[in-house]
This record gives sequence, structure tokens and C-alpha cells, in this order.
Amino acid sequence: MERRDFAKAAAGVLGAGLLAGCGEGPGARRRSAAVQTRTRVQWRLTSSFGRSLDAIYGPSEILVQRVAALTDGLFEIRAYPAPEIVPPLQVMDAVQQGTVHVGQTAGYYYTGKNPALAFDTTIPFGLNARGQNAWLWHGGGLERMRELYADFNIINFPSGNTGAQMGGWFRRPLGSLRELSGLKMRIPGLGGAVMTRLGVSVQNLAGGDIFPALERGAIDATEFVGPYDDEKLGFFQVAKHYYYPGWWEPGAEITFLVNRTAWDALPRNYQEVFQSAAREASSHMLATYDARNPAALDRLLGHGVQLHPFPEDIMLAGMRESAALQEELASADSTYRRILAEWRAFRAQNARWFQTTDQTYENFAFPRVGGR
Repeated sequence: MERRDFAKAAAGVLGAGLLAGCGEGPGARRRSAAVQTRTRVQWRLTSSFGRSLDAIYGPSEILVQRVAALTDGLFEIRAYPAPEIVPPLQVMDAVQQGTVHVGQTAGYYYTGKNPALAFDTTIPFGLNARGQNAWLWHGGGLERMRELYADFNIINFPSGNTGAQMGGWFRRPLGSLRELSGLKMRIPGLGGAVMTRLGVSVQNLAGGDIFPALERGAIDATEFVGPYDDEKLGFFQVAKHYYYPGWWEPGAEITFLVNRTAWDALPRNYQEVFQSAAREASSHMLATYDARNPAALDRLLGHGVQLHPFPEDIMLAGMRESAALQEELASADSTYRRILAEWRAFRAQNARWFQTTDQTYENFAFPRVGGR
């Protein structure tokens, strides 16, 4: 979040306040602009995530606080964690229908509406968190996603990234690819579609529904985010085998969805405030996870959790089936094909850069300064 963005937004709101108190000045045009900008606006936000999952839900609260602070409380957004208004996986519908003005959710929950919405979050063997942010903000990704969401009367704003996720919790260890056959696993998005191709029986459950399903044996495995959230949700109490990496979610982006009609009705200064506040909120999520995941993983290991890398044959099969799935989706839809081609070109260049810099450094330094 750059200071000049907030300065611009704050200056606009402050200027509007000064104009509201002016006398004649340049006349009615200035007074009417001030009145419009000083309009009191009240919005509702619903999230796919519960308040206890503070790292992923937190950007909603930051958005609310910053918007209020930058408008002297005139633009008020009230946030509701899941499932106070609608179930977690119906947030996009609520925004589209105007039940709420804003939703915090993940685009890949709604691939049934359009498979390309997965690019708004992440796809298997995709970009890491920095790459995803770079693609969205500077690689044309945000423009492509807004074209998709326009079909649903929605405009989207990134709300944060989880970073590379873990591969999830399994009741029994995995020795090879064959052991995925018939496994019942909670996993959403295109990752779930790839797992289906590997023989897994896939379920898409909201965060609060996972533990009961795992405890009673309705599912054999689950993934969610990573140690900090997974510890809160208690998965280690039921399943002791914790796998990595989450190759289907190497850098998952969460999104603020805004009803387009409500957005267009906002005074321009309020739109600027919202965008600046959303940018600040999005910067917090990854930093929060990077700060809290390491200690949470150590605590989980202290509870007897066994940490495993996925067997190589699972990784290779996952990559193969992911590529095949992408080709099938691209063949069936010209929009998907266009986005995939642009995204792949960006990913290839991005991968060469990170392999040259970050990966070389990390492979040398991390094992020597505290790696496992």
C-alpha cells in the first residue's frame, strides 16, 4: 500500500468536508459535489470465513476500519463472518443478487459458474503468492478477472494471499499414487478436479464443516490452508499425517467481490477510499501467515503430527493431470483458452526469474539457518 494512495483518498474526503462548510464560493456546482461526497453510505459485507480464522478473515475488518477512518465514518461497512448472512459457499450469489454489497471469498469456489474464475484464486502448479500478485496487478490478470465478473454484475478487488498452502491431513500415510484411489477428501477448485482424475472422491466443504466430517469418517483427508488455521480447526486431533506441499494452491488469492450496481452508485471519492483500503487490507494476509505458520507447525509437531512430503509419483501424476485438465477446459471455452495462454506465458517468465534468484538463495541458505 503506497502512502500517496491514502493521501489522495484522504485529501479528497477532507476537501469535500471543507467545501461542505463553505459559503458561495464558485457556486452551486461546488456545493452539489460536496453534498454528494458527504453522503452517508451503509454497506454490508459477508465473508466465506469465520471470525476465529483471523488471518484470512482479518482483511475484512481492516477494510471496514480504514474506509470508516478515511471518510470520518460516513462510509460505513458492517462485516459479517460466515455464516451469519449466507452459507460460506454462497457469498458470490449474495453479492450478485444484491443481498449484500461486498463479499470476501475465493473465486475458485464458483468454478461451476465459470471455470476461469479459478485463475482469480489459484490453479494447480500455478504461481506462488508473489507471482499471483504480480500477474493480477501488473500482468493483466485483474483486467481479465474483471471481464469475467462483469457477467455477474460484480467488480473484484484482491483481498490477500495465503501463500503456498500445505497438502493436507490424512488419516493414514500415503505410500504411492495407488493409495489415492477411493480416498474421500475435502478439496475445492481445480485441485479437486485434478484429484478426481487421480481416483479421489472429492467433497467441497466450508471450513466449519470439515472437522465434523473428518471426525465421523465422512472424509478420509482434508486440506484447508496451513498450520496456523489448521491448528485452530483441530484437524490434528483426528488425522496425524500432514502432507506438503499443496501443489494445487501454491499462492491462493482471496477476493473482495462488490456488487457493480452498488459500486457505480458510490461517490467517486468513496470509490477511491475503498480501493486504497482494499490494497492495504490485502497486504496484511500473507505477512500474517508468514509470521504465524512457523510457530504453529512446531506446535503441531509437538502434538505428535507426522510431517511428510507427497510421494513423487503423486506429484508427477498431479502435474500431468492438471495440464490435461487445462487443455480440456481451454478447448471447450475461448475465454478460458485466452486467459490460459496469457497466464502460461507469464508463469514461464516468472518461473525463470524466481529460479534464478529466490530458489537459488533458498536452496543454499535455508537448510543452513534452520531448515528441517
